[in-house]
Amino acid sequence: MNFDRHKSNYDRDGFVIVRQFLPTIELNALARNLDRYLGEVVPSLPDSAAFYVDRARRETLKQMQHMGVDPFFRDYTKHPLWCALARALVGEEASSESPEWFNKPPGTNSPTPPHQDNYYFCLTPPHVVTIWLALDPVDEENGCLRYVAGSHLRGIRPHERTNVLGFSQGITDFGPDDSAREAPVHLRPGDAVAHHGNTIHRAEPNRSAARHRRGFAMVFKGISCRRDAEAYARYQADLDHQHKGLGLQTGVKSQGSLGT
Repeated sequence: MNFDRHKSNYDRDGFVIVRQFLPTIELNALARNLDRYLGEVVPSLPDSAAFYVDRARRETLKQMQHMGVDPFFRDYTKHPLWCALARALVGEEASSESPEWFNKPPGTNSPTPPHQDNYYFCLTPPHVVTIWLALDPVDEENGCLRYVAGSHLRGIRPHERTNVLGFSQGITDFGPDDSAREAPVHLRPGDAVAHHGNTIHRAEPNRSAARHRRGFAMVFKGISCRRDAEAYARYQADLDHQHKGLGLQTGVKSQGSLGT
């Protein structure tokens, strides 16, 4: 599939919606492997790779990282459809390291703070895109993604600790101008939204009584990207400090938060 038609909107807004990105047969195959992973792998994962709202309640699982340890998900990073979209948007060959899975369980009280993924990634040039695939119907009631259009053109904003598990840093000066340019993104299962690494995004709590808000995401970095080692070391040290404060395993390197 040719995704070049999405490039101009992506360059202008910092995000673009791709309807019916994943065909139903492939979406079903992905869902089956996610179910397998949840049942067979997640129970043995360290708490730095599987985050819960309440670890005593397995149904409150909210995020999974480092999924590339599983052969299916390691190979999935080479999926031609995902790679083609990433290549079209960043304008060069791009690769992904490991998928992540996100969930806002019903009745989740905490919002996802406004943030920019590349604050975590520390990549220059910022030729990095996150592709976020909806696994459930996603709207404002259950905490859809919200993007500040054009924010990727204004550089990285100041961030500070949030103590929100899975989203360790949030923008400190998010204000009315950002809110005025914010767009909520409604998705159906199989739809995807792709966003630039510098695009500001956040999510409200899931206020629905019974609907999950699950998504599967991968970050693709262009071949020209280079990591600022000092900035990344500072971020990783702060992340370890936060994890230690929450009683989680430390010292596990993160590629950063992919989305919300």
